[in-house]
Amino acid sequence: MTRKEITAFYQAHSRRLFNMSCRILQSPEDAEEVMHDTILKYVNLAFRPMSREQVSAWLARTCIRASVDRLRKRKREALFLEEYALEAAEGPEPEIPAEVSAARILTAMQRLPDPYRLVVTLVLAEGLDYQEIAGHTGLKETTLRSHYLRGKQKLLALLKEDGEPI
Repeated sequence: MTRKEITAFYQAHSRRLFNMSCRILQSPEDAEEVMHDTILKYVNLAFRPMSREQVSAWLARTCIRASVDRLRKRKREALFLEEYALEAAEGPEPEIPAEVSAARILTAMQRLPDPYRLVVTLVLAEGLDYQEIAGHTGLKETTLRSHYLRGKQKLLALLKEDGEPI
């Protein structure tokens, strides 16, 4: 396509693609980016649909898919940032003093809620790292880190509740 043809193509389809993407993404900046990417993909195709209906359908399908992909990416980024903020807010990892007997720790670990007990047991007793545990359980590594930190804090609280000094 020549520069003139690309400009005419852009003017003919950009508004419809932008509006379509904007309704999905609710963000004009993201919609504009998706619209540009869609047009560039079409311009760079080795084989282009010939009829006007085929071009219109291809552009709409590609724009919708790219918009949905952008939504998924946004959601993944938000989840990551949320989990990262939780970990940062929890502060440094709590330490269990060496003087505490193994029997007391095991008794307290039995009282931990299931997800925390699983991760704390696998990390402390079995010596597995988060990647290995993620492979066994199917949970994300960030989730495992959160469970471990919370479980360890809960374990310390349970040990303090028992009445004996830690």
